[in-house]
Amino acid sequence: MTGSGEGWLSDGLDASGVDFGFWAPGVDYIAGWREARESADRLNRALLGLRFELSAVRAVASTNEDGQGVVRLAGWPSAVERLARLLEARADGDGGTA
Repeated sequence: MTGSGEGWLSDGLDASGVDFGFWAPGVDYIAGWREARESADRLNRALLGLRFELSAVRAVASTNEDGQGVVRLAGWPSAVERLARLLEARADGDGGTA
């Protein structure tokens, strides 16, 4: 899932939640990001399987200020709405056809 080239959906290490944009000494942000990256890659593969374009909606690995992995969903509102409809349909038990 790396190297996609979509600049607006960065797939790099993002520690933007850290106070003042600085990383805290001694916090292993890389380990948290790696864990989040594995989960984000899995979700991105699932999105591709549902025929989403990763330029429209994508899971992005990040970390919080404590170095814990975070997966963020970034995308165009129309693609996120489509994903929400699919998830709601699945939760309603009709097999996810939306």
